[in-house]
Amino acid sequence: MAQPVEISIAAASRKVTVPTGLFINNEFVPSVDSNELIQCINPATEEVICSVVAGSVADIDRAVAAARAAYNTTWGKNVGPLERARLLHRLADLMERDRDTLAELESLNNGKPVRVARDFDIGDSIGCLRYYAGWADKITGQTIEVDNKTKLAFTRHDPIGVCGQIIPWNYPINMWAWKVAPALACGCTIVMKPSEITPLTALKLSELIVEAGFPPGVVNTVPSLGSVGGAALAAHPDVDKVAFTGSTVTGRKIMEAAAKSNLKKASPERALLAILEQVSLELGGKSPHIVFASADLEQAANWAALGILYNTGQDCTAGSRLFVQDTVYDKFISILVSKAKEIVVGNGFDEKTSGGPVVSKMQYDKVWSYIESGKQEGAKVILGGQKRAGKGFFVDPTIFTDVRPDMKIVRDEIFGPVLAVAKFSTEEEAVKLANDTSYGLGAGLHSKDADQCMRVSSALEAGTVWVNQYNLLYNNVPFGGKKQSGIGRELGSYALEEYTSVKAVHWNFGEKLDWPF
Repeated sequence: MAQPVEISIAAASRKVTVPTGLFINNEFVPSVDSNELIQCINPATEEVICSVVAGSVADIDRAVAAARAAYNTTWGKNVGPLERARLLHRLADLMERDRDTLAELESLNNGKPVRVARDFDIGDSIGCLRYYAGWADKITGQTIEVDNKTKLAFTRHDPIGVCGQIIPWNYPINMWAWKVAPALACGCTIVMKPSEITPLTALKLSELIVEAGFPPGVVNTVPSLGSVGGAALAAHPDVDKVAFTGSTVTGRKIMEAAAKSNLKKASPERALLAILEQVSLELGGKSPHIVFASADLEQAANWAALGILYNTGQDCTAGSRLFVQDTVYDKFISILVSKAKEIVVGNGFDEKTSGGPVVSKMQYDKVWSYIESGKQEGAKVILGGQKRAGKGFFVDPTIFTDVRPDMKIVRDEIFGPVLAVAKFSTEEEAVKLANDTSYGLGAGLHSKDADQCMRVSSALEAGTVWVNQYNLLYNNVPFGGKKQSGIGRELGSYALEEYTSVKAVHWNFGEKLDWPF
C-alpha cells in the first residue's frame, strides 16, 4: 500500500516509477482507514497497469487539514507574488523536462496518442503554468474616490482559501493545469481529486510539486471514487471553493452538496449568490457546428472532422451536431467522409496515430449504445458503426445522416467519435436548430460572409463560438459555458476571479463623527 511501482513502457523502451499512495503534505501515504485500491486500466489492451490507493472520507479530511495549515502558514497571504511565480515557472520547467515520460504515462492510462499528449496537452499545460505565473504579481484592486478631503476606499483581491478541485479523465494533465495554475498564482491551496479512471499522471505531477519546492500542504492529491472523495470534498465545511469539470448530472450534485455544507445556514438568496462565487463548473455539451454555402468547404470539412474526432470525441466541446446548408450538403458530406477516413485510430505509441480507444469499458459500452440507438431510430450510417474484433475499447469514426432533432444521438452528449449531420435551408433555421439544446458550451460556424459571421456568432447560445475554425483554445482566452454547460470561467484573466474574493476597505482619515448622531 502506497509504495511506488515500476511500469514498463515497452514501446518506448522505458521504465517509469509511479507513486501509488495519497499525496498529502508532500508525502505519499496510505489511507488512514481503508485498504481499498483503484485499478488503472490500459484502454488499448484492457490490461491492468497498476493499482493505487483509494482515498476515503477521512483521507479527504486529512488533506483538507493539510491545505488549511499551509494556507495559514507558508502560503496564502504569507508568500509574495514573485515567489509564487518562481515556483510555477519551476514546475513548468520540470514538466518540460519530463514531457516524454508524462505523455507515455498519459497514453497508457487514458489511451490518447503519445504524440497528442506530448505536443498538445502537455505543451499547452506548460504554457498554462507560465501564463498564470505571469499573473501572480498583477492581481490588483482599485482605489475609489469617496471624499478626497476626508476618506477613500480601496479594494484588494484576497485568495479565496482552500480549493477542492475535481478533474475528469478526458484531459488528465490539461485539466490539472487549468485548475492548479490560477489557484496557486492567487495564493490558494489545493486538494485535488483526479478521476478514478486516470489518476496516474496527477500522482506523477505531485512528485514534481515536491521537486519544484512548493511547501507541504499547498497541493494535495487524493485519488478516490467520485461518490466517496468527490462527494466528501464538495460537502466539506472547511473547503472554501470547489472547481469541477465533468458531467452536468454530477455538477448538480456538487452544487447541492456545497450549498448544504458551509452555506447551509445562509438564507436562500444569500446561498445562491455565495454558491455562484464558491463553485465553478465546466460541464457537458452538445455543440452545434454550422456550415453555410459560402464556406471554404475543404477547410470546413477539416475543422468539422477535428471537432468530432479529436481526442476520440471525448471532448466537452465536441462538435457533435453538424448542420450543413442544403445547397452544398451532398458535396460537403462527400468531402467530410473522405477526411474522416484518413484518421488513424490505433496504438497510441505510433506517431502516425491521431486517435486512440475511448477511456474505459463503461464509456465504450455507452458510446455503442448510442450508435445502436441511432440505427434503431432510423438514422443512416454513412461511415463506421461497426465494432472491431480483438482487444481494446476502440470506436472508429461514425457519421449519421438523416437525423431528426428528437433522436437520442442528437439530444444527448455521447462523448465519443459519433457525429449527427442534418441539413438546413436558411440562416434563421440554422440558428434555431443550433440553439435547440439544453447545453451551451461551444459552437462553430463557417462562412465567407462577414456580416453573417457576426450575426450568427451573436445569436448562438454558447460560451465559446468559433468562426471558420473549431475547438482551439488559448490560455489567455476565457472558457466556460451557458445554460446547463456550467457556471464560471477558466483560462484568461477571468479565471483569477474564481480564486479570489474582493474585499472593500473604507478608510477615514479626516471625518469626525458627532455624537449622538
